[in-house]
Amino acid sequence: MIRRLFWLTLGAVLGVAGYRRAVALTRGASPSRRALGAARFVADVRDGMAIYLERHPGRVSSTLESHRGTGAGAPLTGPVDSSGDVKDGR
Repeated sequence: MIRRLFWLTLGAVLGVAGYRRAVALTRGASPSRRALGAARFVADVRDGMAIYLERHPGRVSSTLESHRGTGAGAPLTGPVDSSGDVKDGR
């Protein structure tokens, strides 16, 4: 009985160790699914940007450029409280 338990345990240990080694070798030999997914995502983004640039020619001003008149010296606008100060929404 003890001899059978020994061989059963040895077989299980060698099987698990062999399986782990085989999995490690296959992962190292072929690119992972995550890397392939990332490559597809990058290709999709590049294609999408190319389509976007075809449909929207010319340079569009950024949001910062459209707010040039609202710097430090510009008058504040918005709701006013009872003391005459502009409310900032907090």
